[in-house]
Amino acid sequence: MHSRRRWTGGQRVQSLPSRIKASVVEGIVKISTGNLVSLSEQELVDCDVHGEDQGCEGGLMDDAFKFIIKNGGLTKESSYPYAGADGKCKSGSDSVATITSYEDVPTNDEGALMKAVASQPVSVAVDGGDMTFQFYSGGVMTGSCGTDLDHGIAAIGYGATSDGTKYWLMKNSWGTTWGENGYLRMEKDITDKKGMCGLAMEPSYPTA
Repeated sequence: MHSRRRWTGGQRVQSLPSRIKASVVEGIVKISTGNLVSLSEQELVDCDVHGEDQGCEGGLMDDAFKFIIKNGGLTKESSYPYAGADGKCKSGSDSVATITSYEDVPTNDEGALMKAVASQPVSVAVDGGDMTFQFYSGGVMTGSCGTDLDHGIAAIGYGATSDGTKYWLMKNSWGTTWGENGYLRMEKDITDKKGMCGLAMEPSYPTA
């Protein structure tokens, strides 16, 4: 097992990996039960603070999955709404959805990542501090991008443009005014095995 680096919410706003962690869990819960439930990311921010994860200071995706399993799941967003800052953990919240385990996608293998994304949303760590990523405004992101992992996004699909450029469809957490209504397309299967902005370095996903 390769070691996984601790990463934060990126330069713009902290705590955002919690949004991605919650969204990928929502995805597998929808697939397994047919019910789409909006889960509390604030519960992760406030309560998942005893390991590498440190609320608004960021952490590790896998540690968040471990917390969700140990906690017996997450409560609804409406019961524990997002505050955008660290708060005191509200113990005893009723969980409405959970996961049983999680899997790490093989490192630096976009083919393995594609197989995983074909089944469910996958958590991906990228270099969100790179200017190529920071100032993305639309189209397929190409060109040079770093691999200093510091931000979490969700891989939710893949495709190709009319000119044959292959891309990953990603969900970010910087609001709908960023990128393509909050989403982005990143070039797929580039020469660097780490992937665009390091997207293939540390992907993982929960299992129901």
